[in-house]
Amino acid sequence: MARPLRQLGLAALLLPLALPAGANNLPPRVEQALKANKLSSDALSLALIPLTGPGTPSYLNADRPVNPASTMKLVTTYAALELLGPTHQWKTAFYGDGPLRDGVLQGNLYLKGGGDPKLTMERLWLLLRDLRHAGVRQIQGDLVLERSHFRTDGQTPFDDDGGDRTKPYLVEPDALLVNLKTLRLIVRGEGRGATVQTEPPIPYIHIDNRVKVTAPASCPGWPQVTYNFQPQPDGSLNVIAAGQIPEGCSGQRYLSLLDHPAFTGGTVRALWSELGGIIAGQDRLGSTPANARLLAQAWSPDVVEVIRDINKYSNNTMARQLFLSIGARHRLPGDGNDAAAAHRAIDQWLTRKGIRAPNLVMENGSGLSRRERISAREMAAMLHAAWKSPYAAEFISSMPLAAMDGTLRKRMRNTPLAGNAHLKTGTLNNVRALAGYSRDAQGHTWAVVAILNHPRPWGASAILDQVLLELHLQPASLSAGLGR
Repeated sequence: MARPLRQLGLAALLLPLALPAGANNLPPRVEQALKANKLSSDALSLALIPLTGPGTPSYLNADRPVNPASTMKLVTTYAALELLGPTHQWKTAFYGDGPLRDGVLQGNLYLKGGGDPKLTMERLWLLLRDLRHAGVRQIQGDLVLERSHFRTDGQTPFDDDGGDRTKPYLVEPDALLVNLKTLRLIVRGEGRGATVQTEPPIPYIHIDNRVKVTAPASCPGWPQVTYNFQPQPDGSLNVIAAGQIPEGCSGQRYLSLLDHPAFTGGTVRALWSELGGIIAGQDRLGSTPANARLLAQAWSPDVVEVIRDINKYSNNTMARQLFLSIGARHRLPGDGNDAAAAHRAIDQWLTRKGIRAPNLVMENGSGLSRRERISAREMAAMLHAAWKSPYAAEFISSMPLAAMDGTLRKRMRNTPLAGNAHLKTGTLNNVRALAGYSRDAQGHTWAVVAILNHPRPWGASAILDQVLLELHLQPASLSAGLGR
């Protein structure tokens, strides 16, 4: 170790594996699950640490750098609790640069973003209501969007093998992120014909409705409706809706169709118009003048609420917003961008805790990355430290509860693990992962990390579930077969 660790118990967790490869024996049912999916134990990394009862820290392939997929969100969210603070909030505000007379702002309206991960359409509507309460009805000038809070130069989008950039989980972060830049398309089959609407009703999107209504029938889970998109020279977007839907049925689809400025500006205009307001000028990007007057402001939910959304539902965009927020808070002149600043700040924070993590690579903090890496031992050591944190309760409760909610709602049902584990899931095309906290049959809590990297991990989620089930039923037997 490069430096003495603060606690002898933590030092023991970070010792290299003592047993050579091949000396580890997995329980028969875990071995059977691996064989059933034509996988070897070499693909599996495990780390099990007893936190409240008897047991021995145990490991399998735990010092290999592996892609953790979305379990990397645990590093980001725990770091945010301590580096930003559980009560940290993000500010979004409207400013004006001209006088306000008889409800008319004789100048430009500036919307300044502060990186809020959860500026939903409902919260933006309330902010616009506050603008109306401030006496503003009409803006003579432009709507100016300030998006400079984050430094993202040099960052590249996730290379999704599906090739569909309209998927909401691929939305890039932005200092002025509104409603996760996601549009809801609603189709309804009515007696007079089909209707297709967008929410929010952005004026830059035009619907070409070609959907046919068929005879009343059992409503399908996914209506046979497709959407094709045609960008126009003026910056607007034509959406061609085609297909069919039974009379009396409805369906919806979530898509990301516009860039951040167009979506944000269009949403502001749509909601402002519904409130009876007028913006005479154009949408453009810019900075808020120092002498601009504050007209209305909104504060986001705090970090505790944000990390719950991130971990329960594995929200990539919110995780990336949080990661950049850490970087913006701890930015130094030598940092290339806020992602690099966040990685540096988190690595230094782990070192201060006595956790050396040479395998840690954080690209965007969400796990939606081909480059991000961590070892099972490093992840488990972080979970062990989080267990002792003053914010342990907030961190643990942010994770999905087995068989009950979030991304684990349909997993581990009808098993003793139901309600007995708080675990973050992780999935990429070559990764299956679980990490968090689980209880054994005696009620003792363990920090657990189970990550499988393989080109063909199909069915591997069942393998990880079996590991957790073995830990619950016979922790001594499982840990006895692994290295220490």
